[in-house]
Amino acid sequence: MGRAFEFRKARKMKRWSAMAKAFTRIGKDIVMAVKEGGPDPDTNARLRAVIQNAKSVNMPKDNIERAIKRASDKSQGEYKVVLFEGYAPHGIAVLVETATDNNNRTVANIRSYFNKCDGNLGTSGSVEFMFDHTCNFRIASEGVDAEELELELIDFGAEEVFEDEDGILIYAPFEAFGALQKELESRGIEIISSGFERIPQVTKKLSPEDAADVEKLLEKLEEDDDVQNVYHTMEETEE
Repeated sequence: MGRAFEFRKARKMKRWSAMAKAFTRIGKDIVMAVKEGGPDPDTNARLRAVIQNAKSVNMPKDNIERAIKRASDKSQGEYKVVLFEGYAPHGIAVLVETATDNNNRTVANIRSYFNKCDGNLGTSGSVEFMFDHTCNFRIASEGVDAEELELELIDFGAEEVFEDEDGILIYAPFEAFGALQKELESRGIEIISSGFERIPQVTKKLSPEDAADVEKLLEKLEEDDDVQNVYHTMEETEE
């Protein structure tokens, strides 16, 4: 198995466990998708993908429809994706993806978290290069041979395909998202969920005491409503 498999295995159940937080995140994704390509999922591939993700975390249909309607309102503000980079204690690189309608607020909050937890907020490009930007799709495993599917999807950018208890996961470079989504849909394969992740190229193992210092920062970041995802180079375990 490759790095994507190990990354997913270690992070499983550790991030986005709070349903309310997941709903907030997806609500912003819906707004950005509608602003970009319109409210019709049949003609907006990005919105189609977000709705699949909403269903995968049991977001009520009424919530999804309200979010789409709200996003279609011209008075609805737009969210801007902003990436923050820095270091947690003990030399751990941290990458923070945010979606914000108030950049000044978000910058001030993110900086305060780093400062309070003995970290350092860096400049653009300071740690992003340490992570591979990937896309992923989850499909049902019933009636599908993961190894055979991997061979068939290589031409569309797939780099790693593996099965776990929740289905089959397909990983590819960020830029292959559109081609893979189109190919899976053309084959009539139901996409349960999809998304993007940044996988660290190298991780660092810390003692439990040092890891606790890093977790303090990660927890503060993840509790912020503007934060969509947090990635880092600390070696994680399933415990």
